[in-house]
Amino acid sequence: MPVPAGAASRAEECFVGTREPLRAADAVAALLILDDGRYVMQLRDTLPTIFYPDHWGCFGGAVEDGEAPLASLKRELQEELEYTPGAANEFARFDFDFSSVGQPKVYRIYYEIRVPATAFGRFVLHEGAAFEAIGGRDLLTQRKVTPYDAYAIWMHLSKQRFSQA
Repeated sequence: MPVPAGAASRAEECFVGTREPLRAADAVAALLILDDGRYVMQLRDTLPTIFYPDHWGCFGGAVEDGEAPLASLKRELQEELEYTPGAANEFARFDFDFSSVGQPKVYRIYYEIRVPATAFGRFVLHEGAAFEAIGGRDLLTQRKVTPYDAYAIWMHLSKQRFSQA
């Protein structure tokens, strides 16, 4: 249902209208891929204190002090989905420089994880508004996806194109 002219939805207000402080941090994210190629994505909560509220994004989160990135990813997946992955292969790393706004340089590391259908069927959501398995094309053309996660998914879908160059 469209929002009346001049009235912003709560999600919209949390995304572009809030003045809540944000903190940049090192982070990890999972490209959770089912056998049919769909990506398991999280609809992020509508909170003014998180990056890209009410957008679809990869599961994952901040790396705690002294924590190795892969250990952080496994902790986050356990906390968010009650899921312990088998193999997790580093796929991409993005570096962000927030120094112009008084914050540090941080990284976001993406891990590729193949998820069997049986494991997907046992996921229990503890963080976020919803989760869903979504085809890459639909994610990139039909959904509001966090830009950095959209770029990682696009890279993943296009990886054969890179190997041909």
